[in-house]
Amino acid sequence: MAVTRRIVLLGGGFSDDPDTLLDDFTLTITGRTRPKVCFVPTASGDSAGYIERFYAAFSSRECEPAHLPLFRREPRDLRDFVLSQDVVYVGGGNTANLLAVWRLHGLDVILREAYEAGVLLCGISAGSACWFDACVTDSFGSVGPLLDGVGLLQGSLCPHYDGEAERRPVYLSAIREGTLPPGWAIDDGAAAHFADGVVTEVVTRRPEATVHRVARGPAGDVAETPLPARLLPPASARS
Repeated sequence: MAVTRRIVLLGGGFSDDPDTLLDDFTLTITGRTRPKVCFVPTASGDSAGYIERFYAAFSSRECEPAHLPLFRREPRDLRDFVLSQDVVYVGGGNTANLLAVWRLHGLDVILREAYEAGVLLCGISAGSACWFDACVTDSFGSVGPLLDGVGLLQGSLCPHYDGEAERRPVYLSAIREGTLPPGWAIDDGAAAHFADGVVTEVVTRRPEATVHRVARGPAGDVAETPLPARLLPPASARS
């Protein structure tokens, strides 16, 4: 039986949103009653506060939460641990640093294997940008293009498209000039589910948020195409 390779890009989650809608959506995609969810806080330097917020958010859910530290690495087999998970949830922070540390520990190779094996990969901000060939990032201070990534998804990504004023103009300019390949821009509050490299669904926790396809036209213009998004019902409506 063919395995579906899945990635969810999150424009919010337990660390940003006052509700659980985007994280709940991610858990439902696994199809498991009690999925194993591993938080990877590398981009924040394994921030203790960030890890605590993850456990505070997920310990009460129908899942088995764990986290994977790399700055104070625990003596365990990374490959066996990652491949035993149902969800790998990558936190936000510094995308460039995340990529460097992952490669030093060989985690980028393991995550590619996990992706091919059907483990659901997801993340917010740096944790969504890292899966592409390139992205827009503030890893070096000012916002600019980063021609680097794990490359599980083709093209580029711009997170915080409507949440940080400098992101959108930098991304449009980079695509117009050919500095970045065409790609996707995700508003805060939206999420996109990619299956085998194709967007299969966009959901949102607020009506005005969505995911945009951004590409350069033959005349050098840049087209932004917002994708239809399904508004997630509040938790009270699902109880």
